[in-house]
Amino acid sequence: MSDDFASESVFEHSVRGVVGFGALIGSIALIPIVGPISLLLLPVGLVALRGCPTCWAIGLIQTISRGRLQRSCENGRCTLAVSDHDTHRVAS
Repeated sequence: MSDDFASESVFEHSVRGVVGFGALIGSIALIPIVGPISLLLLPVGLVALRGCPTCWAIGLIQTISRGRLQRSCENGRCTLAVSDHDTHRVAS
């Protein structure tokens, strides 16, 4: 899996989430107040979330785990290890 959806930091990713979800929710919630013009917030939300809320969630997981997990394959067996100076094997 590539880090196509990850951000440079969890803070940056969280800001994108707040802006994106806020714009999506606002675009619907503001219809009774400002009318259909509030739907102009939809593209803002989608751009902030880089296309979809699921993609944003995947990116959050990638951003949090970046650099912590390392996959290695030896003798036909692959393992996933935590690289925080911990030798504990998480999964195979």
